[in-house]
Amino acid sequence: MPENLSAKPSAIATQKLIAGLSVVLFLGKLWAWYLTNSVTILTDALESTVNVLAGFIGLYAVLLAARPRDTNHPYGHGKVEFISAAIEGSLIIAASLLIIYQGAFRLIHPPAEIPALDGGILLIAITGVINFLMGRYALHVGRQRHSAAVNAAGRHLVTDAYSTAAIIAGLLLLRFTGWLWLDAVVALLFSVFIFYAGYKVLRHSLSGIMDEADISLLQEVIQVLNRHRRNEWIDLHNLRVIRYGEVLHVDAHMTLPYYLQVRDADREIHLLEALIRDHFGGSVELFVHVDGCVPYQCKLCNMPDCPVRQHPFEQQLTWTIENVMRNSKHGKDSPNPPADKA
Repeated sequence: MPENLSAKPSAIATQKLIAGLSVVLFLGKLWAWYLTNSVTILTDALESTVNVLAGFIGLYAVLLAARPRDTNHPYGHGKVEFISAAIEGSLIIAASLLIIYQGAFRLIHPPAEIPALDGGILLIAITGVINFLMGRYALHVGRQRHSAAVNAAGRHLVTDAYSTAAIIAGLLLLRFTGWLWLDAVVALLFSVFIFYAGYKVLRHSLSGIMDEADISLLQEVIQVLNRHRRNEWIDLHNLRVIRYGEVLHVDAHMTLPYYLQVRDADREIHLLEALIRDHFGGSVELFVHVDGCVPYQCKLCNMPDCPVRQHPFEQQLTWTIENVMRNSKHGKDSPNPPADKA
């Protein structure tokens, strides 16, 4: 069944909520730091500056990505979301390095005391719960809307919530032991965790910018085509699938019976497009190069009553990632051979 995207929360509305909430939570953490003068709480607050910057950068990205394609951007503006996610990952890494500096300085020059620790713990605990709930919601919307920016924001918020939980555990240990040096040690430990989270966001965004193949998405497309394959679809090769925001781009070479008229071949391509759109929902851009079948493909062709068959049918080729990505027809020597160029 096609996805009813209009009935689901939009990426823009979700990102607006993330941006507004990031400001409120940042102010709450600054208040907790002001009360306690704890470098661990400062660590959490500094990491939240990234939330604020990333929230508004992400909002700009989803607003831009929602624009329709134009002359200067024939594939649309969806790729800006990967750029936004890359900026967010870089900011997370920068914040982790600043936290390392602050933690090392406080370890060398520990404070005489950390006042109002109970109130500070309560404040950042509240922000941690809100971050976790908002992050899970953002991940849910990001998956539905295929938004790299909202997904990055969701992963960041959930990571922030986990780091806050660990920071609270460290502060509670400090509260009951009185070991002030724990404040700096906890900050240093979780700066490494934050650095790794930033690296993962950056790595994912760069893979999108570089058009790295999404193997799970490609596998899903192939499974749909295998399940609903028509007899006329003799062969499929040179398949490429990529998603920018909610738009799915599919390029492929499809082998059809060579005797089909243009209107018949056009009908098959539209059926293919409808199949993909019904399964994935949203917008689909399909670019298919049609090849006419050749005699050595007769053994892979399941067309009934074919008027030009030269060889008996033997076995229909099951499409896989390995064989559909080849830039060559199948069937010359075996069900999965290297074959003549299309």
